[in-house]
Amino acid sequence: MPAATVESFSEIEEAFISYIQDIVYCTMITVDRKSRPRARVLLPVWEIVDGKPVGWLAVYKTPVKAAHLARNPHTTYSYWNPRQNAVFIDSVSTWAEDPESRRHAWDLYREGSPAGVGYDPVGFWRGGPKDPGYHVLRIDPWRVQVLRGSDLKSRIWTAPEPSPTPGADR
Repeated sequence: MPAATVESFSEIEEAFISYIQDIVYCTMITVDRKSRPRARVLLPVWEIVDGKPVGWLAVYKTPVKAAHLARNPHTTYSYWNPRQNAVFIDSVSTWAEDPESRRHAWDLYREGSPAGVGYDPVGFWRGGPKDPGYHVLRIDPWRVQVLRGSDLKSRIWTAPEPSPTPGADR
């Protein structure tokens, strides 16, 4: 069954939130310098900003993850459950090192975003959002696919291309 393309993220937002609330953990995939994929299981939190999803991921800044993202910030996040419901998020993940972003992500984890997804990060970073071991990735999706397992109905949203900056090609 071919996937349907949607114009607005709002057309898949309900399924996106529902599946993430049900599945919670996802696989994050990065690519190394030899173009080999590397997967790990993590728990991002999500919010909708200006009609688009934005993810936040509290992580340890491991040498492998840091090297992969420094070379290629394109990442995929994949959610799946045994009912075959799935969410695939192709994105750009960047380190959010400013205090405001670190605090914002911390608060989203504590509150649960979406509801039921998150945890109290103080269990990992005792020093709170200023803990030197606490790092945050901002996830900016450019493509999101939701797949309903009962009938394999798939819908895909793709972010609009940013407008070219005047003079950027000079």
